[in-house]
Amino acid sequence: MAATTESVKADAAEAPLLNQRNLWAGVALYLVFYSFIRWYEGVYGWSAGLDSFAPEFETYWMNMLYIEIVIEVLLFAGINGYIWKTRDRKVMSITPREELRRHFTHWTWLVCYGWAIYWGASYFTEQDGTWHQTIVRDTDFTPSHIIEFYLSYPIYIITGSASFMYAKTRLPSYQEGLHLMYLVAVIGPFMILPNVGLNEWGHTFWFMEELFVAPLHYGFVFFGWAALAIMGVVNYEVMCIAKLLKKDLA
Repeated sequence: MAATTESVKADAAEAPLLNQRNLWAGVALYLVFYSFIRWYEGVYGWSAGLDSFAPEFETYWMNMLYIEIVIEVLLFAGINGYIWKTRDRKVMSITPREELRRHFTHWTWLVCYGWAIYWGASYFTEQDGTWHQTIVRDTDFTPSHIIEFYLSYPIYIITGSASFMYAKTRLPSYQEGLHLMYLVAVIGPFMILPNVGLNEWGHTFWFMEELFVAPLHYGFVFFGWAALAIMGVVNYEVMCIAKLLKKDLA
């Protein structure tokens, strides 16, 4: 009984399984960043973003495009490279409590991924349709496209790939093979980015209206729905955590 009491006290003295500070910091980071981006678009979208041949368009929008692409490539390589380099080579021998803590850290990644998908595949995508129904495009690189396709999409791709990489390198539950639902949840939304090429080609040669029901946009819907596979990941996570709680309590 004394040993059990000491064990309970030791566990209680440890840091909480869920680091709420990291969770809310991640959510707040996306919120603050995208609030700034939306402010930037509101200020310079109308004043400098209506004519792609104007000097101010190059200053405020094309330079933004160049900068964000470089930063995104560096972030993708840096974050995923760091997670892989610092991977746990003895992951199969960790204690149940440590594995449980890592699952909760993994949930922080999943929440950030879902939050990033909302901004990219919902908020800015809906806004893009409204923008182009209002303003006739004269280039593929419109202000809303520079934010939607080349900023918000890569951001959720980076977040999703990092979430998958974390699970693969630090959780025993994901060591064998590749988790199908996870692949669908990450690769499906990723494929929206290559689909942008088809979208722009179609608008260039077919002059289609910006209606989401147009066949040209079916790819966005199909790959966007792939994000629902995240519920399969969540279901798997719940089963894993339930098993670990039994072990931890035992």
